[in-house]
Order: sequence, then C-alpha cells, then structure tokens
Amino acid sequence: MSLSSVPRVLVLFDVDHTLIETRGVGREMYERIFPVVIGVPFRKLAAVSGRTELDIIRETLELHGIDPTGEAVSRLAASLVKGYEAARDELAERGRVLPGARESLERLGADDGIYLGVLTGNLRGVARIKLEVFGLDGYLDLEASAYGDDDPQRSELVAIAQRRATEQTSVVFDDRCTVLIGDTPKDVEAALTAGVRVIGVASGKSSMDDLRAAGATQVLADLVDPVAVVRAVVEA
Repeated sequence: MSLSSVPRVLVLFDVDHTLIETRGVGREMYERIFPVVIGVPFRKLAAVSGRTELDIIRETLELHGIDPTGEAVSRLAASLVKGYEAARDELAERGRVLPGARESLERLGADDGIYLGVLTGNLRGVARIKLEVFGLDGYLDLEASAYGDDDPQRSELVAIAQRRATEQTSVVFDDRCTVLIGDTPKDVEAALTAGVRVIGVASGKSSMDDLRAAGATQVLADLVDPVAVVRAVVEA
C-alpha cells in the first residue's frame, strides 16, 4: 500500500541512536567547554537519554552547584554549537550512520505521501551539524522540524514541528497523520503525550520490550529493512 493514496503523513525522526551515533563525542564536548564557559571543573553530566539539551544543560549546571539562569544556559548552548562546528572532522571519524538509516530515509522520501522532518533533543545547530557531517540532511526538511532549544519538554516539540511542517508545505499535519520514530521510552512518552503515533526502534540502549512497555505503536529492532520501516509507518 502506497501512502500516496492516503492523507499525507509527517514522519519525525529522532537523531542520536536512531539515525546516527557519535560514540562519546557528546559527553567529551561538555568536558571540553564546561570549564571554559562556566569557570569550574567539569564533574558530572546529567542523564541524556531521550531528553532535550536545554533540560540536560540546566540539570548539569545544578549538579555543579550553579544556578541555571537563562544567561548561563544560553552561553553553554552557544558554546556547544561552536564546539561541534569545530569538531566536524572528529565527529565524522568517530561516529557513524546506523545500519539502514540512510536507506530507510531514501525509501520513505521516495513516497510523495510522506514528509520527513526531525524531532530531536539536540540543539538546532548541533542537529544540523551532525546530519550534515553524515550526509543525512538532504533527506529531511530541517525547517519542518523541532529541536531541543525550542522547548525543554520533548512532548511540546511535536506541535512545533507540525506547525513548521505546515508552514513549509501548506498541508495541515494533525495528530492522526504524524508519526515519531525514536529509540527511547522518552521518545514514546513524548509522542503519546502529544497524541501522535510512534515507532520505537531498539537501536540504542532500550530494548524492544522496553519500547513496547512504554506504549510504542510499532516496534522495530533497527532500520536495516527499509520495507519494514515503511510498513511500520503505514501501520502505526
């Protein structure tokens, strides 16, 4: 069944551990920039899985006894983007596109009934750099997307992405025709809170059982089979 015969569908991909993995670059980025920007030694990073970067930054500051003021959060966020920009070559060398991600994006993008965007906890600038480094940016409309600096609550990003996708296409993407694809229970929780469908992909630290228990509409082990990915979108 081709989605071109049914209402258009907005498919929003998570980035880290769904499409790519950076293999430790993210944590090391905090280790490098935190002492420079904040002026104290870096000791501990807040839990990151499934969270927005603003949320991570705020808790990380608190873990160091620092008031997470808007100014402190903004300075650290801006420095993270600059740090990733300077680390493009390192990111390309150490990270990778996850198996099947590129092929699945190609297959989904070939269907006129599907519009592809991003819903990620990454800062907008960092997400752009990561996707450009691994050559995935051309498959996704990064203007029809939502990022971790748009709102600290991941569930709030859904409506932002829907609105931006509508602005880009003049097509109204409501909750019935929006599908999130992500690798953590927090991705699933965000989708369910926002009232949209969600496909869990066990390509990160969460198992298929974890994603099912969280309430994912469909669950895949990975993105290796593009046909299965398209089928999951249709059936979600």
